[in-house]
Amino acid sequence: MVNIFQSLLLVIAGATQKELARQVKYLKVENQVLRSKLPKRITITPKERVRLVKFAQKLGGKVLRQLTTIVAPSTILRWIRAEKKLKPQKRKRGRPKTPEQLRRLILKMARENEWGYTRIMGELKKLGIKPPSRNTVKNILKAAGYEPGPRRGEGTWDDFLKQHAASLWQCDFFSKRILTLRGIREVFVLAFLHVETRRVILSPPTFNPNENWIVAQAAVFVEQARGQGLRVATVQHDCDTKFTQGFDQALRQRRARVRRTAFRSPNTNAFVERFVQSIGQECLDRFVIFGEKHMNHVCQEYLQHYHQERPHQGEGIENELLIRKQKPRQVAAISLSEVNCSERLGGLLKSYSSKAA
Repeated sequence: MVNIFQSLLLVIAGATQKELARQVKYLKVENQVLRSKLPKRITITPKERVRLVKFAQKLGGKVLRQLTTIVAPSTILRWIRAEKKLKPQKRKRGRPKTPEQLRRLILKMARENEWGYTRIMGELKKLGIKPPSRNTVKNILKAAGYEPGPRRGEGTWDDFLKQHAASLWQCDFFSKRILTLRGIREVFVLAFLHVETRRVILSPPTFNPNENWIVAQAAVFVEQARGQGLRVATVQHDCDTKFTQGFDQALRQRRARVRRTAFRSPNTNAFVERFVQSIGQECLDRFVIFGEKHMNHVCQEYLQHYHQERPHQGEGIENELLIRKQKPRQVAAISLSEVNCSERLGGLLKSYSSKAA
């Protein structure tokens, strides 16, 4: 009997696709003849059932409905479904989760100290606890809102800004190439920004920002800021050579401390840098400027729009105006006829308000 099956397998292995189809067709006919010689009901042993399911589950329901004769097709499909349910579930791969008690201990150390993740891992090791991986500790800290790195020195830069925002000013130059009777020339404007309120003071434009000019602007700035009720305790600027020693000295004489940012670190002067970007993209880049007076007019128009008409998305401002004359009434909806559109600079700068306001 074994030799017969071996011969049959050799024949099937060497057959072509068409030959296999003819052989399968012959086997189906032969199976029908043999099935007709047997009684209508055939008892299947558990071992035979396992063998049938093993080979049948790879064929699919459509094929089984055409081939199955020893039992009803629905029966063998039911056996296959039952076999799949009995199979053990595969174990999930990956590292096991960090124990909850260990996670709480890591967060306790981060909350009560100014340690980074490496120091926390050392403390765990000191307690006899095998610490999780570096990335695991970092992810636990980040998920809870803690910085994974340590705090160094007197405090973070964010701490400094929060502590000094009420009296901290940042200043920076921006420039624009304009048309004059002498041709195209570059004009400079000095911007001072109050970090807490985001309010801005602009100098008049100049072609020559020399030391005498910038020292004069320092004095005018302090006078204007304090005239608006804004404290001037610290003035911060970058390493631009136009910020001379005379400029710093003029501020110190007016009881203002000068803080110079690190070389090539624009992010530390980010608030005034963002204003320079805004006035450029929203206004100056869209104009051809003719002379200093025109430049000054455009800058002052934008400044009024920036303070009184443009909502701001900065932290703590929450889409409010920097300077609001009166608070509008709160309504669920408003008709278009009650909305007034104001324009500046030929319609470039638009703002909307209620006519009843």
